[in-house]
Amino acid sequence: MSAWLLALAALQGVLDSGTFVVRADTAELARETFRLSSARVGEAETRWRLASIARYDRDRPAVTLAPTLELGADSQPVSLDYDAADPREPARILGQRGRGRLTIRTLGRGTERAREFPLAGRVVVLDDSVFALYRFVAWYARPEATLVTGVFPRAGRRESLTLQDDGVQPTILNHAATSLRHVTVAGGASALVHLWFDSAGRLLKIDIPSRRLTVERMPTA
Repeated sequence: MSAWLLALAALQGVLDSGTFVVRADTAELARETFRLSSARVGEAETRWRLASIARYDRDRPAVTLAPTLELGADSQPVSLDYDAADPREPARILGQRGRGRLTIRTLGRGTERAREFPLAGRVVVLDDSVFALYRFVAWYARPEATLVTGVFPRAGRRESLTLQDDGVQPTILNHAATSLRHVTVAGGASALVHLWFDSAGRLLKIDIPSRRLTVERMPTA
């Protein structure tokens, strides 16, 4: 566990919050607001909770995706409560950690299905259209290539992903030149994802070239 993650574990309450703007080329597709918090469970265990709401309203019908993910002290997923408000196919997705596995139940219109994902090794919960979840990827990234398993509950798939921490590199954020910690995620349906973090571990920018997507955190006033 990195030094700044250990520092996070000592804190309680809201640790980070903000809004991402999701663009395809230059067209805005969605805005995603999120909040990361931590709380003590029992006498010793700290858990992290990330709640996010992504609204895609450029096209009709509008879609709102709202997952709340909780991680345990071992950085593994503990629970997931996910409302996918799509008028064409609304769903409630519930995840719960059991012994060595994450059980995902998807409740739709008159349907229910379940799937189990092993929790062996490093596991991160991700989504193709909710990007704050990538915050947790940085917890595993090292200068050497690191393998993790990405679980995509809404899509019902898992992927083998390779993380690489490339250190501080130059980039453009909100039309301004800056230098940020650069982490790449290789493999899976997106092929390559570029993540950019500040020195406090806050996720500021995501680039997904294969989808022509850029996700940038809005500057605070």
